[in-house]
Amino acid sequence: MKNNLLKVALAQISPVWLSKEKTIEKIEKSILDAAKENCELIVFGEALLPGYPFWIGLTNGATWNSKTQKEIHAHYVRNSVTIEKGELDSICKLAKEHNIAIYLGIMERAANRGGHSIYASLVYINQEGNIKSVHRKLQPTYDERLTWAPGDGNGLQVHPLKEFTVGGLNCWENWMPLPRTALYGLGENLHVAVWPGSDHNTKDITRFIARESRSFVISVSCLMAKSDFPSDVPHYDEIVKDAPPILANGGSCIAGPDGEWIIEPVINKEGLLIETLDFNRVLEERQNFDVVGHYSRPDVTKLTVNRERQSTVSYDDIL
Repeated sequence: MKNNLLKVALAQISPVWLSKEKTIEKIEKSILDAAKENCELIVFGEALLPGYPFWIGLTNGATWNSKTQKEIHAHYVRNSVTIEKGELDSICKLAKEHNIAIYLGIMERAANRGGHSIYASLVYINQEGNIKSVHRKLQPTYDERLTWAPGDGNGLQVHPLKEFTVGGLNCWENWMPLPRTALYGLGENLHVAVWPGSDHNTKDITRFIARESRSFVISVSCLMAKSDFPSDVPHYDEIVKDAPPILANGGSCIAGPDGEWIIEPVINKEGLLIETLDFNRVLEERQNFDVVGHYSRPDVTKLTVNRERQSTVSYDDIL
């Protein structure tokens, strides 16, 4: 395939909720399916591994010192990913074997923050199977703050992929103008937006970002139905008691650099959405608007970004 063309797969799937091992198996199957179609990039939704914390809104999650909340949270942390322990190694291996880049939403059990708090992180794995960035969501949204920790700017990075420059943000971060601008300034022209699910999130912002940035924008969401809650999860009966039939209906989609749909939001359908993107369309649309190029005024407005990985403790000794 020509260097200006990139075949992408949007993996709109449900997790095996709060099961790290079983969800990894499902992710690996999607990668293999995309490889069979000669895809060069596959994207998975926010917090897919091991799943979004739907229980908070269903079980009075803000109740102080609740034994129920503590037990479910502990189960969630146990099923989150410690990258330093090699828990993404099998996925990295598939990326290398099949020459496919991957954006994957995980719950990260961050070793450099003590290993007990968790972060909604977007991991980029390149076609050589190397983890090149781990972006911890800057600000968890609303009830997410009861179980997720706030991240930092270290993962505000972009990556070369053929002629494209790819970057990504988690969910409502995509509504934050300054993180978007941080990626634009690094040359991003293929923006990846990952979501826990539902077209009400993707149907407006996907086209807006595309038109603002004159970039391709891929939005990828998860699926989740009441029937997807496993019966062995702690406090299952309380979680499902008031759960609606559908908690996340998908809404994965692609907009072109002109802000028009390439794939309109797809709902309630599990599987891969596949499309080939042509980089030349980026150059065409930048002719009349380039938000950090010829249409910018850095003498008037300018952004400063702190990309230091935040940690509470630093050590001078080397063991």
